[in-house]
Amino acid sequence: MSSCALLEKALEQIPYAKLLGVQVREHEGQPLFYLPFAEKNIGNILLPAIHGGVIGGFLENAAVLHLMWARESAGIPRIVDFSIDYLRSARALDLYGRCEIVRQGKRVANVLMTAWQDDPAKPVAMARAHFLLA
Repeated sequence: MSSCALLEKALEQIPYAKLLGVQVREHEGQPLFYLPFAEKNIGNILLPAIHGGVIGGFLENAAVLHLMWARESAGIPRIVDFSIDYLRSARALDLYGRCEIVRQGKRVANVLMTAWQDDPAKPVAMARAHFLLA
């Protein structure tokens, strides 16, 4: 079974990820996280824009799954802290996310997450998190 297939199985076990509609694909040998546009994820109906909590939840789930993929582990890392910077409005479009493990020790990992829509060079949000490894 491919590593992304294992991540898809893990996504099915995360109720919030299922509620949001988070998906994963393989891109250039790494997981690429994908959130198809859904009306239920809109926070500001006047723009319309995706709710900030949806973006944060999407990136947090992506980081957990990315760590599981990188460590080839079924153990779920526990979040220690999470910080997000909203850079621009996330319009009513599909959302993509990529993660980078900045540092990983035996007990703690630091992950950088980026979310964008139609251009990876124009992120809508960036986040950083520390995880306690199982």
